[in-house]
Amino acid sequence: MTASSTSFKSPRAHAPTTTTTTTTPNTRIISSAQPYRTLVTAFLIWKAVLFAIALGSSLVGDAYDTSADLLVHGGVEAATTGQQRAQQPLGLSGGLVSRFASWDAIYFLSSAKRGYIYEQEWAFGAGLPIVVRGILQGARHVGIAPPADGGVLPEAVIGVTVANTAHFLSVIVLFHLGQVVWRDRTLSLVAALLHIVSPAGMFLTAPYMESSYAFLAFTGYLLFALSSQAESRALTRDVYLVLAGIFFGLATAFRSNGILNGIPFAWEVLRHLPNLPHKPFDTIRRLVALGIGGICVALGSIIPQAIAYGQFCSGASGVDPRPWCEAYLPSIFTFVQEHYWNVGFLRYWTISNLPLFLLATPMLAILVRSGVEQPTSARQPVIAAKPVESAQLTSLVQSAAAAQVVLAALAIAMYHVQIITRISSGYPLWYWWVAGSLIRGEKVGGYIVKFMVLYALIQGVLFTSFLPPA
Repeated sequence: MTASSTSFKSPRAHAPTTTTTTTTPNTRIISSAQPYRTLVTAFLIWKAVLFAIALGSSLVGDAYDTSADLLVHGGVEAATTGQQRAQQPLGLSGGLVSRFASWDAIYFLSSAKRGYIYEQEWAFGAGLPIVVRGILQGARHVGIAPPADGGVLPEAVIGVTVANTAHFLSVIVLFHLGQVVWRDRTLSLVAALLHIVSPAGMFLTAPYMESSYAFLAFTGYLLFALSSQAESRALTRDVYLVLAGIFFGLATAFRSNGILNGIPFAWEVLRHLPNLPHKPFDTIRRLVALGIGGICVALGSIIPQAIAYGQFCSGASGVDPRPWCEAYLPSIFTFVQEHYWNVGFLRYWTISNLPLFLLATPMLAILVRSGVEQPTSARQPVIAAKPVESAQLTSLVQSAAAAQVVLAALAIAMYHVQIITRISSGYPLWYWWVAGSLIRGEKVGGYIVKFMVLYALIQGVLFTSFLPPA
């Protein structure tokens, strides 16, 4: 369905609704006549810039911390013991890949190499290590990958490939999601372009969870949105809802904040409960589908916790149970975040961390402001001929807004606040809000884009040099 056949109120609000180009004082003319060519071109250019930064860092000299080089070349033991690098140099390609293996990527690649061994490794989602290990085992089975040795270069190469592939797929899915929700190709295209230059920057290129999380989360939102188009086909609608829950659950297996994607399901349950006396059969059926979808989201967190409980708390490993095993709700994730990374309520509120709060302020402000403004009456999906679908999509927009506002609140109160610039990359609503601002020619949209690009570039230099913040 195109904009010409529908009446709607998108984030572009009072901007023209039918054209293949959009001109604003802050941007060049963006053509939506060939959206895929535009997206592919922009994606390749941006990735070339980021790879050039990583290459430049590898040519300048060693990173501040050489753990990544040791891990890629010598393996987990070399990285943990700090033993000297072997005589054979990494080479240009190996040196480039090692620059993407900085910070938490060391944990992801180590886990992909030999699974979870140490307790603190459970602070990180199992999704990426499982995918990387599975691809590498399959490649070795058919003889197109080198045999396992001490280093994690193969894991790092596949990790970078997975991250960039997932980033591109997330761009395409976000473009389609925008069209389903807003019926506006130009708005959807601009939002997808913004995701390309997300301030997450190098974290969407390195072997990190963010790009895979974004792809899975955006797919979950797309399936949830498509369910609104299937109101007359109850089975199709319910299948879409359950599939959305499955994708959200997979996203949660990559990043724990994926649990917030359960909000759309809870939101819909509360919205449809009053219909129970009037339409009991259809309402019960819908509530069951929503319940199953919500359970699937939760399973993305519960299953890894259960596996860890069996490993550390059952006595099967031959070691005494850890303290978290005795908790009322035993969670290895909560324990290791608190014990090893000092994550907890207001624990990050120290004078020394004030610069990190200032660094995170722009992204926090974007999340909160867009979360408050986007669901207002003038910026809701309104399809004149389909009020039920409009109500469903409006509910989805409102729940997406709630999810990102909650994320911002958690980042301020609980998290290492600087990570908000990268974990926000998997939330669609703020992209729509910024895109609408750009299309309407508002200065704030241009300022935000400048911040996004500048932050991503500076952060890329720091990341590939193993310098904070991360």
